Amino acid sequence: MAIAEMNVFNTLTGKKERFQPLQDGRVNFFVCGPTVYNYPHLGHAKTYTQFDFIVRYLRSLGYDVFYLQNITDIDDKIIQRAKERGQEWDQLAREFEAIYMEDMTALGNNSVTTYARASEFIPEIVSQVDRLLENGVAYTANDGIYYDLSLFSDYGKLSGRRELREEDAVSRIDESSEKKNWNDFCLWKAEKPGEPSWDTDVGKGRPGWHIEDTAITESFFGAQYDAHGGAIDLIFPHHEAEIAQMEAISGQVPMVGYWLHTGFLNINARKMSKSKGEMRTIRETLQFYSGRVLRLFFLSSHYRSTIDFSDASLEQAKNALNRIDEFLFRIDPGLDDLETEPAIDQLSKAVFEALNDDFNAPRALAAVFDFIRTENVRGKLGRRVHEFFGKLDDVFGVFQTGEQSNNQEIDRLIAERQKLRANKEYEKADEIRTELLAKGIQLYDTKASVEWRVIGQ
Repeated sequence: MAIAEMNVFNTLTGKKERFQPLQDGRVNFFVCGPTVYNYPHLGHAKTYTQFDFIVRYLRSLGYDVFYLQNITDIDDKIIQRAKERGQEWDQLAREFEAIYMEDMTALGNNSVTTYARASEFIPEIVSQVDRLLENGVAYTANDGIYYDLSLFSDYGKLSGRRELREEDAVSRIDESSEKKNWNDFCLWKAEKPGEPSWDTDVGKGRPGWHIEDTAITESFFGAQYDAHGGAIDLIFPHHEAEIAQMEAISGQVPMVGYWLHTGFLNINARKMSKSKGEMRTIRETLQFYSGRVLRLFFLSSHYRSTIDFSDASLEQAKNALNRIDEFLFRIDPGLDDLETEPAIDQLSKAVFEALNDDFNAPRALAAVFDFIRTENVRGKLGRRVHEFFGKLDDVFGVFQTGEQSNNQEIDRLIAERQKLRANKEYEKADEIRTELLAKGIQLYDTKASVEWRVIGQ
């Protein structure tokens, strides 16, 4: 399959550029993973669902994508939370890593090639710290080893600034009276009593936050690679620090060809905040809405846009998913619907034009819903539409075209309802329909039989 020309917004240049990886047909893609000390929240869900979608689309075009994601499993937050709970740091990290994986599975996020734990790359991290010391851009203090940002003139080229702002992820700005410059960051934290540490060539201690990412990406991709993703609040200082580390070590510029950043997620029009009680976890939300509803909600907005999360917006996504499922349910895969080919071709063109323009999922979905409205009026649909929506599902993960699984309890209730209807006990029969609908099962009475499908899932 020929790989189409596509344009991607690059944070580094501030404009859309033609996507051209270092190797034809191959994309090395890294996205900053979670710090596993607590339950993943909806901000995580937004970022990782949208990057899952982007990687799926690149693969659908024929790219061989190696999607790498780190797991920060050694960190100040992990150590503190473990102490509060009376656990070992690694026990807590494994617990919340497993929860993160379960939540990603629930959202349909399955495109990551490899997850890399920071704690399993200590030699690689130490190697980078050692080389930064050798290059003269790092210095040793009593409490650790720091990067001297006064010696890296390109610091700020990704964000266009060198100063902090309110929206920055600043929790890991390392405080120390021994730093040469206020924004110098810690590469290696010196050993502290009661905290985990490793005995290494650069002393006993543990990694700083920023260094794990470049050590991991260098291990897999080398000094330069194609694309790096993350949430917008990581641009400064985290991604600036990554650039400063890797480009000082290698002397090769740029470290990454394309930087992609997802927009914020607001709760009821306000930025999600723990202090204001507006930090909604994925797990909490999945108690009321399925992973497919959440997935469609996130893909209905452009990945670079801010999303306003509310119960009303999720209800809209649920209703939209029901329209999709209703449409797909009525398709007969055994029917040859040759006459739909022109409409399918037109939809295919609209979808791929949208996605080749910086992965514009909402524009592509708008074309899909236009197609659904038109074809619902036209009549019976068959295998050609079925096959095309199967291909769309490989990218979007919301167009389920598989067969309904048999469920004995549902079949039992349907059979009981049929008996009641035959006996003209319609009120009791309607109670069963209502009971099933409350469980998310929609019934369809046809001349030959009763069919059902799961809705809002």
